Amino acid sequence: MTTTHSNTVMIEAFGGPEELKLKNVEVGEPGPGELRIRHKACGLNFIDVYQRTGLYPLPLPTALGLEASGVVEAVGEGVTHIKPGDRVAYASGPPGGYSEARVMPAAQTCPLPEAISFEEGAAMMLKGLTVQYLFRRTTPLSKGDTVLFHAAAGGVGLIACQWAKSEGITLIGTAGTDEKCELALANGASHMINYRTENFTKKVRALTNDKGVDVVMDSVGKDTFEGSLDCLKPLGMMITFGNASGKVPPVDVGQLAAKGSLKLTRPTLFTHIGDHETCQQMARELFEKVTSGAIRIHIDQRFPLAQVADAHRALEARQTTGATILTV
Repeated sequence: MTTTHSNTVMIEAFGGPEELKLKNVEVGEPGPGELRIRHKACGLNFIDVYQRTGLYPLPLPTALGLEASGVVEAVGEGVTHIKPGDRVAYASGPPGGYSEARVMPAAQTCPLPEAISFEEGAAMMLKGLTVQYLFRRTTPLSKGDTVLFHAAAGGVGLIACQWAKSEGITLIGTAGTDEKCELALANGASHMINYRTENFTKKVRALTNDKGVDVVMDSVGKDTFEGSLDCLKPLGMMITFGNASGKVPPVDVGQLAAKGSLKLTRPTLFTHIGDHETCQQMARELFEKVTSGAIRIHIDQRFPLAQVADAHRALEARQTTGATILTV
């Protein structure tokens, strides 16, 4: 049996970035349905913050990180879609992506095309697959539809801006600075609203001739939820898929009727990629968007694995644009 070791980021208690500790852990051989991967880069996402703080509680102690890329070192019995030596990327559980190497389930690990770098692979999987399910799988969207997308200059947002443009969908975005608004516009947003200087609900109503948008895609949560409902046209769809500002309070479903028979959903990526074949198909479509040039992955921040606490601080302070990766 081969034994290797890996520097792995762990938490032993929920709390602030100071709880992130680098530990040297033993990594063994993959069992049935598993693989061992040597990471080249690791992705950083807001769900990592939710898990670190205990908003999404995990059994402690736990590793963190749900997104990474690297090279397969070994596969267990029954793994047929990848082999040792393959370049791969993933966005799936269990946590453990903030590491040099790990053993993990193989089903949601995806072959990474040669045309996509390891850094891009680590930066795009969770965010890009999120955009795929938002635009493809959550509610029907077609050319000419209008979407309101909050945090449009973030890692998910910049992919969403480009995806919308490639599909002929009008994307109205929000961001907290003029610079972030300019960045989103440069990536395909049709209109941008600086939520610190403008009332986004009134601006959306003005931009749509008071009709409202077909869909709202909101990862901000508590601060934007009510205003977002007021941006929707009758029969519109509210997709709340994150809680960057805190959890959305309990909803009076009667308000959905009063505001125009609205629809409300709270999806998570991990439901959509739970099936192996569906996950692989979603990844193939995402990779095609990137290799065709329709989507470019913005990696605007890089931190060494040992500086993961600084990376979390920057993300929580909304000081980041595009994607952040940890280098191994």
